[in-house]
Amino acid sequence: MTDYWLSKMIYELQRPGAIAEYRADRVRVMDRYPLKPEVRAAVLADDVAVLSRLVNPYLLRYYFTFIGTPDEVFIRRLRESAPAASAGGDARS
Repeated sequence: MTDYWLSKMIYELQRPGAIAEYRADRVRVMDRYPLKPEVRAAVLADDVAVLSRLVNPYLLRYYFTFIGTPDEVFIRRLRESAPAASAGGDARS
């Protein structure tokens, strides 16, 4: 299930000047949104595993790119956070 306020925050970071403001004071920008404490903690920790369950993947990738996470690091962390495939084979069968 996506988190509306987290998605809105990341979406609005695409406005001119917003990224620089966020980089300068992440907490001040986050204070504008009623984020749940656990969501706020995940943002502050750059927790891909938690955030990937709450945000559209395109917004999430954009977010991690602009905070300075190299794409290969983001993709690796995303893959590591994915649930393990079932031992029974393809779930579509």
